[in-house]
Amino acid sequence: MARIVLADDGIEFDGQTPYERPLGGVETSVVALMQELAQRGHEVFVMNNCKKSINYNGVSWRSIKSEPWPDEVDLYIANRGDRLLGRMPKARRTVFWIHNPAGYLLKWRYLSKLWWIKPVIIFIGDYHATTYPNWAPAGKRIVIPYGLSDIFCEQRELLSPPAPRAVFTSNPLRSLDWLLDLWSSGIKPRVPRAELHVFAGADTYGHVGEAKAGDMNLVLERARSMEDQGVRLRGTLPKKELAQELRASRVMLYRGDRNETFCLSVGEAQAMGVPAVVGNLGSVKERVLNNKTGFIAKDQESFIDNAQKLLTDDDLWKSQHRAAIRTQQNWRWPQAALAFEALLA
Repeated sequence: MARIVLADDGIEFDGQTPYERPLGGVETSVVALMQELAQRGHEVFVMNNCKKSINYNGVSWRSIKSEPWPDEVDLYIANRGDRLLGRMPKARRTVFWIHNPAGYLLKWRYLSKLWWIKPVIIFIGDYHATTYPNWAPAGKRIVIPYGLSDIFCEQRELLSPPAPRAVFTSNPLRSLDWLLDLWSSGIKPRVPRAELHVFAGADTYGHVGEAKAGDMNLVLERARSMEDQGVRLRGTLPKKELAQELRASRVMLYRGDRNETFCLSVGEAQAMGVPAVVGNLGSVKERVLNNKTGFIAKDQESFIDNAQKLLTDDDLWKSQHRAAIRTQQNWRWPQAALAFEALLA
């Protein structure tokens, strides 16, 4: 058994949060990984901005500002922030888990610490790893994709296709405006019965979401104004309720974003058996098996064409639904935890 500490200096959350309210992908992943490591018998601590110290699902959540840090740590995971990198100099192994495009590391305050400490840097996808130049300092560079939560990986094949309902479950600033343009000009006219359900909002992102709430709300208000075109603004949901909504959805529509390094929203939909139409931006193409579990569209016209096909062609939908169920549920948090555990060797 090893002693493992993860430190995060971001928004307020703890192990209970994903069951209580919507939570961003990074925070959801921290909860899932640490719980899985605890289930594997390790002594696990998270030092973060939790409201109060609690023990939950085997993980000890402690306030990063007021609680003492554990001693004699086997694996220290510094999550995102440069100020965390040197907090546990006596740890047997230090790794730096990053989630955004790595260009922000090319600042002196990061480079100096990375050069001195030389931690293993954990990237969450192949595209993500390419955003950190070869000349920049690191111990090792390892790709460990996010796992998918079991709640999205227990879907069985549906006997009949859902109604023509498309779904968007990502950050509204990541091309929802672009999708609404395509919906009104191309998709809805071709599929008059179709609806687009938007599950999005600033509350998922804590204080970061508050800072961008104004910009998000402009896009969301546009979605709200398009009810007569079949657009339904549904807000945000905890993961359990979101999984139920995905089960009733026929296709995920998402352009992608150059700042997207994993795209958990498409990964979750694919694991539920929901075919996806995505663009060729950022990491989103890593989540979809082109022409098997969805389509990677080369331009707007092919995006519209493929959305129409999946909304109307039952045989195509069944084929891609089955392929997604068979292939897109295989990498879960137990596999990701094993990859982190290997860093102890």
